[in-house]
Amino acid sequence: MKLAVEGLNSHYGPAHILFDISLEVGDGEVVALLGRNGAGKSTTFRSIVGLVEQRTGRIVFEGNDVSDQPTHAIVSRGLGYVPEERRIFTDLTVDENLEVGRQKVRPNAPHWTREKLFTLFPNLAEMRNRPGGRMSGGEQQMLTIARTLMGNPSLVLLDEPSEGLSPKIVEQMVEAILTMKKAGVSIVVSEQNLHFARLISDRAYIIERGRICFSGTMAELDARPDIRDTHLAL
Repeated sequence: MKLAVEGLNSHYGPAHILFDISLEVGDGEVVALLGRNGAGKSTTFRSIVGLVEQRTGRIVFEGNDVSDQPTHAIVSRGLGYVPEERRIFTDLTVDENLEVGRQKVRPNAPHWTREKLFTLFPNLAEMRNRPGGRMSGGEQQMLTIARTLMGNPSLVLLDEPSEGLSPKIVEQMVEAILTMKKAGVSIVVSEQNLHFARLISDRAYIIERGRICFSGTMAELDARPDIRDTHLAL
């Protein structure tokens, strides 16, 4: 098991946001965390990587309990996180942004180089000397993922990777995620876009109001229109 989350509760001040969240991710698996805006998807990711201080529960990554570890220690173990806000360095070039993300080679994870990443995201190869602030939203999303992969993670949390992107860029994002999976990276994707999730995911969890209300394969979810209509319809 690559990642196991058990009984995760998280608070922002007095507000109780996550209630006993439990989920699992296997080696080389793509898992979707589906839910509407405000359901708790981003808080789940932030809690897993230690960015929410008020959290309880157990988080086990590659057999190691990281529940009480700070973010930098969790990331240094090979858990990558791509936030929804992208957070690239706008004054740095594409090459410089990638260099910021560089970490050691890991025996249990693919080794990513600039050349491999430029093959994964051809758009970036054409603008390697361009500052991040002069890129489109889709290009910035690609750069954020590429920078995370420079850390050679064995698991990546992708927060809303398709949000606000053009259909053409979404297609490229699907291909990139499937290539990452084929390379051996385990991936958790938070999404509102069920169609996008279907194209890339093996299994899905649905979260609503901070609670997991469905867990199963994508085929099992497709067989439950009542679940989709209740928890995912806008």
